[in-house]
Amino acid sequence: MTEKISDIGEFGLIGRLRDLLLKEGHAGRGVVVGIGDDTASFIPRAGHETLITCDSMVEGRHYLPECISPHDLGRRAMICNISDIGAMGGLPLYALVSLGLRPETAVVDVEEMYRGFLFELNPFHASIIGGNITGVGGSSFIDITLLGEVPEGKTIRRSTAKPGDAILVTGFPGRSGAGLRLLLEKRGEEGVENRSLVRKYLVPGHRAGAGRAVALSGLATAMIDTSDGFLGDLGHICEESGAGADLEKKNLPLDEDLIETARRFGEDPLDFVLGNSDDYELIITCPPEHVIEVIEVLREAGVDSISEVGKITSSARTIRLIDERGGERRIHPKGWDHFGK
Repeated sequence: MTEKISDIGEFGLIGRLRDLLLKEGHAGRGVVVGIGDDTASFIPRAGHETLITCDSMVEGRHYLPECISPHDLGRRAMICNISDIGAMGGLPLYALVSLGLRPETAVVDVEEMYRGFLFELNPFHASIIGGNITGVGGSSFIDITLLGEVPEGKTIRRSTAKPGDAILVTGFPGRSGAGLRLLLEKRGEEGVENRSLVRKYLVPGHRAGAGRAVALSGLATAMIDTSDGFLGDLGHICEESGAGADLEKKNLPLDEDLIETARRFGEDPLDFVLGNSDDYELIITCPPEHVIEVIEVLREAGVDSISEVGKITSSARTIRLIDERGGERRIHPKGWDHFGK
């Protein structure tokens, strides 16, 4: 019979997870006190700024348990946070994980979720140093606070883009959104979770290593990850920088799988590229004379696809799409809104 949380209790579960972390995780650099005391404690590294981010995932709102394995769910939850750290030019160090779980949840599922967390943290020798577990009667949730570091003075913000800067984007924005659409419409179909677009949605990956490389290069003026969708997150750069943007329609990257999926749904592929899609790619702005150098930095960091898609303008909060004939159309950024309809 499958062992449930109610069979071993809160502290029995904490003990099991602590043992798992000791065996399969890393101790973490600079950690003085880890799991087991009232708080965790660590010594920051000299010459570095500390970055802190947090993100929550709620069952039924951010994930459907019947569509994602516990291991992939753990990976996805941690990727969201690692991507934020990477978009500021940092690398992850320490995580605090809080869970709201129903008593009938299988213990093995919680352990597999933690293995998913470690799958993403271990390459950085980052560690889980604390957290909280509570019982819920309704939807389960995951809440992660992640701390990272970046060399002093190397943090990249979203608020420092300048008119005339080139706009670069990694990868193929829209793939995750198209994958979610496929998953919802083909739910229950055998093997749907293994399609490339669906995998991009379930386990999107992150660009933390590339973000770090760009930060250390000193070539970029602003950077953000595409957690809300390409257009929505470009809108955040424009909003915070008091600037606008012109996008060249012909330069927006289109993935073949995305094109085929859009065709199947009778939609324009650009609607996926510009729409809500948590791809966790990077949008980078830099002076036009540094574009080639930034692309080289990204390629050396393992990024295969980089597109120069437009430029920052002085037209505050105005984003225009320029077609092949030079025609202009104003487009309005609308990223993912947790309270939107």
